[in-house]
Amino acid sequence: MTKTQTKNFLTYPASQKLEKLAEHPINLSEAGVLTPERLGHFYAEGCGYRLLFGTEQVTDEVVNALKQLAIETKAIEKMTQMQNGEVVNKIENYPSENRPALHTATRDLFNHPRTAKSAKEASAKAKSEIDKLKKFLGKIDTDKKFKEIITIGIGGSDLGPRANYIALEPYLKPNRKVHFISNVDPDDAAAVLKSVTDLKNTLVIVISKSGTTLETAVNEELVAMKFREKGLNPKDHFISITQPGTPMDNRDKYMETFHVWEWIGGRYSSTSMVGGVMLSFAFGFDVYLEFLRGAHAMDETALQSDPMKNLPLLSALLTIWNRNFLSYPTVALIPYSQALLRYPAHIQQVAMESNGKYIDKQGQFVDYKTGPIIWGEPGTNAQHSFFQLLHQGTDTVPVFMVGFKHSQFDQDAEIQGTTSQEKLLGNMFAQSIALATGQKSDNPGKFFPGNRPTSILLGNRLTPYALGALLSFFENRVDFEGFILDINSFDQEGVELGKVLAKRIISRIATQHGKGKEPSYPLGDAYLKHLDGFS
Repeated sequence: MTKTQTKNFLTYPASQKLEKLAEHPINLSEAGVLTPERLGHFYAEGCGYRLLFGTEQVTDEVVNALKQLAIETKAIEKMTQMQNGEVVNKIENYPSENRPALHTATRDLFNHPRTAKSAKEASAKAKSEIDKLKKFLGKIDTDKKFKEIITIGIGGSDLGPRANYIALEPYLKPNRKVHFISNVDPDDAAAVLKSVTDLKNTLVIVISKSGTTLETAVNEELVAMKFREKGLNPKDHFISITQPGTPMDNRDKYMETFHVWEWIGGRYSSTSMVGGVMLSFAFGFDVYLEFLRGAHAMDETALQSDPMKNLPLLSALLTIWNRNFLSYPTVALIPYSQALLRYPAHIQQVAMESNGKYIDKQGQFVDYKTGPIIWGEPGTNAQHSFFQLLHQGTDTVPVFMVGFKHSQFDQDAEIQGTTSQEKLLGNMFAQSIALATGQKSDNPGKFFPGNRPTSILLGNRLTPYALGALLSFFENRVDFEGFILDINSFDQEGVELGKVLAKRIISRIATQHGKGKEPSYPLGDAYLKHLDGFS
């Protein structure tokens, strides 16, 4: 396909001003730049969080130009359209999914719900599933049969739910345990099945929006076989979460079915039944509702016109400043919270599957950078791993940190004058300062260049409400980036090609077993021949 030049966000007056400012950005490592006054000036707050960005390479002039960019690209107007249920998942003049992206409707159930017709109808459908879930949970609690859950899903059906489960483990109900199977690697299922206490007390949630996901279907059958071996009927233990009308929307096969809809992308589905059934079983229905309340509150925050009151928009603008104007290609996401162990992996998918695009919404190839590469691990562990590169490597990597004033368990002690939580926060703040200021030394091995940007999202405590708000913060930040860059954050065509070719290779393996009749696939056969050397 021939590249076509297109008008892009770099042609806006604010972008041109930002390009000029990026030629000589502020140097955080210079004496007198990083002051207490600066750190007290560059912050914003909302929904129980503070975004501290005094250690970003910004000035008031840069921030004002970023605010202007949000206005010129109509970022708030586009967010409002998305939350109202207008068709935003589309590419003009080309075949596309051509539908709304209404994940926000799954939590638009509290104060000031959206009144636009599409959003209202979507929220009503979500509320119907929540009511069905509450009734289902009441039956489970009455029977007292099920004590464990195995969830089977992949991608958005696994990453978000798993990350949220780990984040809320202190709230786990007595005699409840959750296991996750995602990879088609048989060792994944085998390890989980080995760890389950008793299959007769185990509920299995099978999650596939399409109802045909290969890895999920295979793992479902592997687990069902184990139930049959124990003399158990899978129908008495399995429930499905899928779109209406798919092969998995089948009450003859499952004891219960819950629905998601085409207007909820997999990576955005954590607040739908995809995450809700598991969260409610593990932690209780009230915990799930608090999680939804927090997400809804941040969705409302994302509609604030002033970026200094709109944390997702402000963070998106800072990301674009680093990516598109300062040319930093990656972002390290470092939660200073062990509970957020899997959040870097989840947000990696939300961001990179959404904004890893090279065409705009008119179907034209862009000539500017889109989504940054997201990666990371929890601190302080990460400090003893890749922070060496962050401090003294040849590439500048912006760092986004998340921390909380209080721990979840409140099981801490003062050792050597401070608690462990205080030591954790001390490390987070120190790394932010160290990356910004660096260290001058005549010994090159001890020289730190500094001027490496960071932001800190600081909360009070990681409660279910705070987790919902955090999830919504990242989702809305990613969407704002897409709105400003004029790309479609809601499709994922790049996932499909590998799936298609994998099916062809798998068909060739079936042919070799005498169980298939697919035509030859020479490229796949060339790889399969390398398996012959192993017995």
